[in-house]
Amino acid sequence: MELGEVRPDALGGLHHNVITGRLEDLVRWARTRSCWPATFGLACCAIEMMATGAAHYDMARYGMEVFRASPRQADLMIVAGRVSQKMAPVLRQIHDQMMEPKWVISMGVCASTGGMFNNYAIVQGVDQIVPVDVYAPGCPPGPETLQHAIFTLHDAISSGELLKRRDASGGGAGLHIEQRDGQTAPVTVGSRR
Repeated sequence: MELGEVRPDALGGLHHNVITGRLEDLVRWARTRSCWPATFGLACCAIEMMATGAAHYDMARYGMEVFRASPRQADLMIVAGRVSQKMAPVLRQIHDQMMEPKWVISMGVCASTGGMFNNYAIVQGVDQIVPVDVYAPGCPPGPETLQHAIFTLHDAISSGELLKRRDASGGGAGLHIEQRDGQTAPVTVGSRR
């Protein structure tokens, strides 16, 4: 490749260039490559979420290098761990303060279904509080599974499928993925799978 030549995949995902592309395609492309996650770790899954953001997995390659401490600067919420009844209103308030369009990944069995904590103190699925777009299985899911969830979210954003699913369901897209880190996903009693 000559110096000054543009790589053919430099604007990967666009069928045209910046000038002749459709505005809708350009917006989807920009949204896909600039998801900024909100910091919302609740339990052991948060350790795996931090590992995903560290140097070994390098989320900066995908425009996600900074976990935002302010919900007003974030458009992706990764709910990592069990949600207590006391934390539920806080989670909802943070979700409401995030900018539109906003996306939610439910990370781990505890966030998705309450996990082994089938009692009055734990919310039995974060989808009762906020609309979930992608469910990442595992206890806890490793960085590979979280990355797979993020890539699934990116694909759904760039294809426009995510917003179509949201309109059809009236809530989150509800995409379920398989586990990618070599663990087997535990099935809990009372699980909604």
